[in-house]
Amino acid sequence: MKSSLVAILLTAAALFGVAGDARCDEPVVIRAAWIATPASLIPILFDKAGLAKHQGKSYRFEPVYYASSPTQISAIASGELEIATLNFTSIPLAVLNAGLTDLRIIADETQAGVEGHATVEYAVLKDSPIKTIDDLKGKTLATIGIGSGTDIAMRATLVKHKLEFQRDYTLVEARPPVVVPMLLDHKVDMIYNTVPFTYLPDYIKNSRVLFTMRDGMGGAELSVWLARADFIQKHRAALVDLMEDMVRSYRWYADPANHAEAVAFLARATKQPAENLTDWAFTKKDFGRNLDGVPDVEMLQRNIDTVQSLGFIKSHVDVAKLADLSLVKEADQRLK
Repeated sequence: MKSSLVAILLTAAALFGVAGDARCDEPVVIRAAWIATPASLIPILFDKAGLAKHQGKSYRFEPVYYASSPTQISAIASGELEIATLNFTSIPLAVLNAGLTDLRIIADETQAGVEGHATVEYAVLKDSPIKTIDDLKGKTLATIGIGSGTDIAMRATLVKHKLEFQRDYTLVEARPPVVVPMLLDHKVDMIYNTVPFTYLPDYIKNSRVLFTMRDGMGGAELSVWLARADFIQKHRAALVDLMEDMVRSYRWYADPANHAEAVAFLARATKQPAENLTDWAFTKKDFGRNLDGVPDVEMLQRNIDTVQSLGFIKSHVDVAKLADLSLVKEADQRLK
């Protein structure tokens, strides 16, 4: 009886052990956040068959839409998200305010004003009496949101001209689709504008660019991929596989030979006619990204230092300590 019982228990243990190993071999679910495309390629990253060679094998990639960066911060803090996509204003909030000191920057996503690519523009009406930045004193300006990336770049420029918020100008928050009508209706004196709204006929015909984000703070890291250190440690192999597939996708979308098909994927995702996208999407008229998937850590540090200099954060954030570029660099080596 005893020997039979032992045999049964050993058999059961073996079965459970096999089952446990099988579960370990299943693809790692990687939920990745995105806010807008094509600034983020995440929702269409693997629409082209054959790009994601490791998808469904070592990992399962799940794009998840978020309306804003703060909701992403809450989600990755609670374990509802594996990869957040944050910019130079939201990274300090995640680290300093939410206490996510274990966040690690693992890949590049979107850059503004680099290598001739598009940047954020700040424009007035073509016939406006505002001819220089100094002429903005006493005026009403549109911003996407207080403390946002476009807001920081605008303030950084105005500070150079000794113009300070509240004392010298007024801000009105407005979403991208409505800023051009607000300018045309004389509700504000200057607006920010960004891709794709910079290609609207009314904007091109009636506005004049006064300065750009690049003028205010040089190039900018508009978005990078971040994951928590514990997740990276546990699932490093799967993440390197994802980085390899991601870089392959970045290069495919940037290749002019694939432009028509790439635009077709974007048109389907955004529910827009392809003819509205083909002239600018995935070209120099669009935002850029590093085609090796490697973020510009020095540029990101300068961006965050600007946020601190304007008083939006009180403590220094050392980007180098947050960056773990070993994953994407290992992936790049595979593709050589």
